[in-house]
Amino acid sequence: MTTFSGALASILRIRAGLASRFRNAYFKALGVEIDGYVWMRRIDIPRNFDQISLAKGVALDDGVTLLAVGEPGVAKKIAIGAETYINRNTMIDAAHQVSIGRGVGIGPGCYITDHDHGMALGAPVMSQPLVSRPTVISDGVWLGAGCIVLKGVTIGSNTVVGA
Repeated sequence: MTTFSGALASILRIRAGLASRFRNAYFKALGVEIDGYVWMRRIDIPRNFDQISLAKGVALDDGVTLLAVGEPGVAKKIAIGAETYINRNTMIDAAHQVSIGRGVGIGPGCYITDHDHGMALGAPVMSQPLVSRPTVISDGVWLGAGCIVLKGVTIGSNTVVGA
């Protein structure tokens, strides 16, 4: 039994690795800037592929969504530094710029954004323009499960943010 389960585990690892390499090629062909190999499980990048940059060694787990909205800017709307791990079901939602440094760990179920809607009286919120300010997560940060990081926030290097 041990030999069979070990062989099965090896086959599943190989299958997952090949699927990740396919996703790298697929998203790169769509315009995502990928510097080196990025470990990708089943992720979602619905549009604006050319507004996303992933450095070497980034790992994106199941259910991660990278959403870049609006018109292209000077810099990438989403930039993720080398050796950063983003856990399951995390969403990064950028209209201006979300920058994530090197060696960052992001727990499951986090939401990171750089914008919200205007709130002027007398107009429906959803019809108002987005209000954006850059969001920065510096090198070595660890965000616990379920953290929400909103527009204009800068988290300094080597900071731990609890759930």
